[in-house]
Amino acid sequence: MLGESSVHTDGCTFPPGFVWGVSTAAFQIEGATAADGRRPSIWDEFCARPGAVVGGDTGEPAADHYRRFAADVALMRELGVGAYRFSLAWPRVRPDGGAVNPAGLDFYEQLVDTLLAAGITPWPTLYHWDLPQALEERGGWAARETAYRFAEYTEAVLGRLGDRVDTWTTLNEPWCAAFLGYASGRHAPGRTEPRAAVAAAHHLLLGHGLAVDRIRDLAPGARAGVTFNLFPVTPVDPADAADRDTARRVDGLQNRLFLDPVLRGHYPDDVLADLAPYGLADVVADGDTARIGTPLDLLGVNYYRDLYVSAVPDEKSGLPSEWVGAEHAGFPDRGLPQTDSGWDVNAGELTALLRRLHTEYPRLPLYLTENGAAFPDRADADGAVHDHDRIAFIDAHLRAAHEAVAEGVDLRGYFYWSLLDNFEWAEGYAKRFGLVHVDYRTQRRTPKASASWYSRVMADNGLNGRR
Repeated sequence: MLGESSVHTDGCTFPPGFVWGVSTAAFQIEGATAADGRRPSIWDEFCARPGAVVGGDTGEPAADHYRRFAADVALMRELGVGAYRFSLAWPRVRPDGGAVNPAGLDFYEQLVDTLLAAGITPWPTLYHWDLPQALEERGGWAARETAYRFAEYTEAVLGRLGDRVDTWTTLNEPWCAAFLGYASGRHAPGRTEPRAAVAAAHHLLLGHGLAVDRIRDLAPGARAGVTFNLFPVTPVDPADAADRDTARRVDGLQNRLFLDPVLRGHYPDDVLADLAPYGLADVVADGDTARIGTPLDLLGVNYYRDLYVSAVPDEKSGLPSEWVGAEHAGFPDRGLPQTDSGWDVNAGELTALLRRLHTEYPRLPLYLTENGAAFPDRADADGAVHDHDRIAFIDAHLRAAHEAVAEGVDLRGYFYWSLLDNFEWAEGYAKRFGLVHVDYRTQRRTPKASASWYSRVMADNGLNGRR
């Protein structure tokens, strides 16, 4: 555990105009899974499978944000949040991947207008894993058609909201959607087909490129970006050739498979070779990489932990570590503090990651679009949650981010994950990441100590040394 003593007392200030925000995702907080024309997503179907999600939890009611969004926006305003990063639910907007559902767009229009009235900048993400189940039944992201259906969905959203939103994110963490969804089966749609996972990765990127084209056409002047979950990768034994090669392969599959085509316009040669047995070349059509590499205005970076990898297969699944990924691989214990998710806390590697993006890739404005941690939050007799471990976690990562800024990295914003306790995918409601405690029985919101602390950070544009 980290604890209050881990919070430093020296201050650091971020550049003027630095964006301070919070993040959420539609399926994790909205609930109302059958309301107003919404149809099932792959996550609704996945949650219905016995044993797929801890406790048999589902996305209903989650944090009931669909019905309580106005109060949640008021809470954000009270905390001083500058920008709200949320996702739109494809199954609300184009249920079953088909005709537009006006009621779904009505909800997001109300949300955006309420945010703007509160002085909070909306940062919508078009896709955060909730593919319409009907599209999965036609092949899902393993089918090229899905990328074109995503472009149609993007058109519907931009047609309604393009006149009042100036920053768009196409995809959130396509690695998770592809490899946890189609290779390890830990996430929806729960498939264990490595070739399908590789096809899904490419088609997600193709969908991203098609969506950027729609943003450019329908919202001239708006900024377009994508968000990747990126991980510094270190071999357990740097002297061991097998461990070093595992680190190369993990970095290739986790990071470079996505960064290189988007920012450099091509897949890395070694990744193409590694994935040759899984058919990557078979799904790449002429013109795809040029479309995927359409110039962007920003890159979102989600950082939770680094990876410490060896050539030994993951103990739980038997898969090579690069097919399992950061969330589930059973890597050796380094004696570092851990979150309630069992993830090592290693904030210093965030500086190295940001530095790498700054020095090795074409330069774009960077935003930390997710950074956060689950801890075993417990309310005291008065209902207060004194989550000092979370405060120490954020403090350490903000200092690591500030170090990168001091080195010249063009980092322009930080979004904490998450505003609210929520449905945490395969972990159900067992993990709490929120600045705000949610009683799922009553839906009562209680800001934790970390919410008050982060509110001061946002007001001060940095850390002023107060605990």
